[in-house]
Amino acid sequence: MVVAGGGRWSLRLSKPGVWLYFRFPLSFREVEELMLQRGISVSYETVRRWCLKFGQAYADGLRRRRPRPGDKWHLDEAFIKVNGELKYLWRAIDQNGNVLDILVRNRRDKAAARRFFRRLIKKTRTVPRVVVTDTLRSYSAAHREVMPSAEHRSHKGPNNRAENSHQPTRQRERAMKGFRSVGEAQRFLSAFSGISPHFRPHRHLMTASDHRAEMTVRFAIWDQITQAASRPTTA
Repeated sequence: MVVAGGGRWSLRLSKPGVWLYFRFPLSFREVEELMLQRGISVSYETVRRWCLKFGQAYADGLRRRRPRPGDKWHLDEAFIKVNGELKYLWRAIDQNGNVLDILVRNRRDKAAARRFFRRLIKKTRTVPRVVVTDTLRSYSAAHREVMPSAEHRSHKGPNNRAENSHQPTRQRERAMKGFRSVGEAQRFLSAFSGISPHFRPHRHLMTASDHRAEMTVRFAIWDQITQAASRPTTA
């Protein structure tokens, strides 16, 4: 049995622990149990520290490997529970289903929409050709101010592409029984939205053999990203 400690062992063992936590709706204690089944003795607190230390770095590495965002963005906001109170989760994806960014806010007013638009432009370093939203007035006001050159399409019907992207988050929210703070929700969902989609190709559009081949490629990319992100820096 391997007992997780510091140094290189900790760096190597963090990969499966972080992957299990962000890929599946598991608690830290459940990840601890699965690691033990693999012959690795590690506490749930160590798993939590791994996720805090490496989760965002791994997510950022995966995002850098993605192709440029598409020019059609779908935006939507959904309720999430934070310490028993309802907050708003803003999400943007492109026409290919890639998550561009998420933002947890107390409100869904013009100021929140404007901040989200500016974050998107800064992160993607581009302005979309088309923005698709629901009829929330905050979107129209922020669009006119931040990205007036983009075509804005708003409609009363469901923004299915964006709303479907919320489903994995809903699953995790139920498993975690809500979030304890806005900061915790933002940290977790930022890493989660970068890692989880990488292991969720559109399986319904693939044959079994194509899916296995695609997942093999994605696991190879994961290994490259985690090795680079976990490598200790030298002064």
